[in-house]
Amino acid sequence: MSEYTLSQIKPSDRRALRQMDALLSQEGIERDKNLDYSIGLFDEDYELAATGSCFSNTLRCLAVSSGHQGEGLLNQVLSHLIEFQYNRGNTRLFLYTKCNTAKFFGDLGFYEIARVDGKVVFMENRKHGFADYLNVLKEETQRSGLSGLAGKSGGTAAIGAVIMNANPFTLGHQYLLEQAAAQVDLLHVFVVSEDVSLVPLSVRERLVREGSAHLSNLIYHQTGPYMISNATFPSYFLKDSDTVIRSHAKLDIRVFLQIARALGITSRFVGEEPFSQVTGIYNQVMQKELEAAGITCTILPRKADADGAISASMVRTLVKEGKMDELSAKVPEPTWRYFTSEEARPVIEAIRNTEEVRHY
Repeated sequence: MSEYTLSQIKPSDRRALRQMDALLSQEGIERDKNLDYSIGLFDEDYELAATGSCFSNTLRCLAVSSGHQGEGLLNQVLSHLIEFQYNRGNTRLFLYTKCNTAKFFGDLGFYEIARVDGKVVFMENRKHGFADYLNVLKEETQRSGLSGLAGKSGGTAAIGAVIMNANPFTLGHQYLLEQAAAQVDLLHVFVVSEDVSLVPLSVRERLVREGSAHLSNLIYHQTGPYMISNATFPSYFLKDSDTVIRSHAKLDIRVFLQIARALGITSRFVGEEPFSQVTGIYNQVMQKELEAAGITCTILPRKADADGAISASMVRTLVKEGKMDELSAKVPEPTWRYFTSEEARPVIEAIRNTEEVRHY
């Protein structure tokens, strides 16, 4: 058996990257643009025999050369990547793999969450991780005391869902919740909990709650790592190709459909997207996938003023440019109060020091 050397594949190592691309291509995989650590197992001639990568808390782009299969190389790659992730504090891990290799990773301790047939399987290293998350959602619904509203109109309950990042919460977000809440008995509001936005999760969630407190049929949740996160949908946070965005969107919707079944959700509401390429594509995919699954998908017109559609990107731009007087007309009172407080100073500083604050 050959001796192999495990080495990091750095972005500057063009030769190794070419080998990595070739190996992944042989396995029907395209190298993900969103990688923060890659390794390879190289033979004596420094030819790549196996490879794997990480992005945030995910493992991806795992492949073994056809000439080296059966030698346990993928086990070595996976073991190293898991150790690397643990060393940087990521113990809850997610993995992407092809449908025909899902069983292999299942034997190594990963459990399937969702799949896009013929494309990709999404797995995690916790046996009951997703089931536990669904139970949390059900418990939050019960604790809210609002679950009885679902039958108030008689007949089939109208239960809706809205998922928002709210970076930060604007009059546009408030309008979306008002419109959605008026069309259903009960509305589940999910706040994207991946904390990679300029406005921290704790603030975003608080402003969503305060800015919609006048609506009596809302139940609030966090998305956890399961919806619109760097695990399921990194293209939301980082620009990627149209094809990859669509694949991530389909996977994210597959996860949502399981959540919808658990909570009895019959409709989902989203604002139209005139600015963001990523969100625009996501909305297209979502509408098609949800309607095929029997869930109504309503894309509502954005709330607009004399400057056009109100968006979080626009609000961040105003903060960046120091136009606080104009900001007051774009956000609910709780958001305005936050941005004029001492608490917001670090966030304002971060926004002003960020080169591009618009979401593409």
